[in-house]
Amino acid sequence: MMVTGNPEESGKERVSVAIREQLLEMLEGGEEVSGERMAERLGVSRNAVWKAMALLRRDGYEIEAVTNRGYRLVSVPEKLAEAEIRRALTTREIGREMEIHDRLDSTNNRAKALAAAGAPHGFLVAADSQSGGRGRMGRSFFSPGRCGVYMSVILRPDCAPERAPLLTSLAAVAAARAIESLADTEVKIKWVNDLYIGGRKTCGILSEAGLGMEAGKLDWVVVGIGINTARTEFPDELKQIATSIGNETGAAPERNRLIAEVCNRLEEMYGQLETGEFLAESRRRSNVIGREVLVMESGKQYPAEALDIDDQGRLVIRTEEGVSTLGFGEVSLRWTEARK
Repeated sequence: MMVTGNPEESGKERVSVAIREQLLEMLEGGEEVSGERMAERLGVSRNAVWKAMALLRRDGYEIEAVTNRGYRLVSVPEKLAEAEIRRALTTREIGREMEIHDRLDSTNNRAKALAAAGAPHGFLVAADSQSGGRGRMGRSFFSPGRCGVYMSVILRPDCAPERAPLLTSLAAVAAARAIESLADTEVKIKWVNDLYIGGRKTCGILSEAGLGMEAGKLDWVVVGIGINTARTEFPDELKQIATSIGNETGAAPERNRLIAEVCNRLEEMYGQLETGEFLAESRRRSNVIGREVLVMESGKQYPAEALDIDDQGRLVIRTEEGVSTLGFGEVSLRWTEARK
């Protein structure tokens, strides 16, 4: 496992992730636990326990050492922490290997480089902030520190390239489920890659793929997910179109747990890529179907009625010229009526 956000944690100084996780489990009751008891239960030395405590403190855990009584967990970190993400993971592959960064230009950029270098299926890249977060068609994504979840997952699907765009729709449903599992809210999907709460965008998804030229098959797909979590004052140009979970519900979900929940839901649904089973939920969550929209495509725009999402994940529309479908990456949509 590689964690470049903490480069000093390597070699002899590195303490097993499993030991750190088990220590946190022992401390989470809030009572003092002696170092001797910890060492005995884990089958490690007192020195290994001491090193693990030092690393946990460095990662932002407040741990009090009580003379003659032991250690007590006072608070968990606000910052992203691998151990906290792992504690909430229920997956076998997605998120089991990861990198956590304080700041990146883009988690997708880093994930694409790792994918090209052979990183495995499910590898997770997350950052506390991004200087160059991106959405579809080169748009920027507002990514301030400690205000959101900015993550990318490397997937290696065994499917034809034409099925890969469905991963964006699948990821949108997975992210919606993850948000609703931690926040008292309802999440809608604006075809194809934006999640909305209360009529404003809360999450954006950007999928990028690499093709194996010899086999003509997908080598990898990087799915980038950005979720606004904290109560945030958005820039003037975004106030009318963007929101956060915290702004809408009054409480922001814990970011480490939300990252883990997104990974959990992705793995839970990943097997549906071939069957397209998730598309039924995508349709139910749609805030576009049945509405008049303005399609912007290749420098032109025209009104249409959004009718459905077909089994290939394409948007079915009706215009003056008849019924047709829109594929991924071709268009942007703007509602021609007030947002709901």
